[in-house]
Amino acid sequence: MKVLIVDDEEMIRCVLKEYVEFEGGTAFEAVDGMQAVKLCRENDFDIILMDVMMPRLDGFSAVKEIKKIKNVPVIMLSARGEEYDKLFGFEIGVDDYVTKPFSPKEVMARIHAVLKRGAQENVNDVVTFEGLTIDMVGRNVFVDGEKAELTPKEYEILFYFVKNKGIALTREKLLMDVWGFDFYGDDRTVDTHIKMLRSNLKQYRKFIITLRGLGYKFEV
Repeated sequence: MKVLIVDDEEMIRCVLKEYVEFEGGTAFEAVDGMQAVKLCRENDFDIILMDVMMPRLDGFSAVKEIKKIKNVPVIMLSARGEEYDKLFGFEIGVDDYVTKPFSPKEVMARIHAVLKRGAQENVNDVVTFEGLTIDMVGRNVFVDGEKAELTPKEYEILFYFVKNKGIALTREKLLMDVWGFDFYGDDRTVDTHIKMLRSNLKQYRKFIITLRGLGYKFEV
């Protein structure tokens, strides 16, 4: 397990590095977003722990740049626990969000949970429903042979729908399993993402069924 720890506080980096290495992993360090992007261009990591507030380049901006070149899971670390920050992070492809101060043991548990979810995504190769083709390993979606440009979160929602084909899914269930956190606020973020996903699937939007007063179901 190769972990990139990005934080401008040396003590936090040292503590997290100690826990990663205690579990047999290898930890790399970056003091800001620019250094993190540079390291990601030169190396492959299994997961990134990314602070939000940093000099030179903040964590959110760094994640956007990294996602352009590498498909690597990211857990954000921040002293700011506002709901807006969390939702923004998930929309740009963040996998989890930990609010400071945190327990290093909790961070390690979240690392394992994110990596486990990623491993489960690779159990199948390619599935096809009429003209909709989903490449699970390559994380590509094709609509009648043309590649659809999905955001990381849209892809995760689609994959989750396929994995749970024919099962009624509440918005709360989607938030918990796809976003990976206990959500206590407005669940309209689910509807917004699914609206964008349907638009990108074009005529195959018909597979995503709205269940009035409940949630959604993927049915073919």
